[in-house]
Amino acid sequence: MASIEIHRSHDEAVDQNPTAQNPTAGCTCGEVDEDLPELDVQTIPHAIRHAAIFGAIDALRPGAAMIISATHNPIPLLSQLEARYGDAFKTAYLEQGPERWRIIIRNVA
Repeated sequence: MASIEIHRSHDEAVDQNPTAQNPTAGCTCGEVDEDLPELDVQTIPHAIRHAAIFGAIDALRPGAAMIISATHNPIPLLSQLEARYGDAFKTAYLEQGPERWRIIIRNVA
């Protein structure tokens, strides 16, 4: 189990955290980002589904992409994506039902 360090100040914590010093360094949890993560949106509770998806989309760096997977055609979500971001993200269907829809979303900004 990893040790937990308690810092007396924000500056001291930042000095000890390589991610805070270099935000592009990535997370220090030891996990490695997938090249093309896939999010099965059916696993997210309906009440927070779109907010969770947009949180994941917001985390995409320029040039990065993710796949969303759903049991229905997510047309309302795609409309919200366009209204929210304009042409900053491009989408393309990888699968179009009838049981599963898979869409790649890429940050082109």
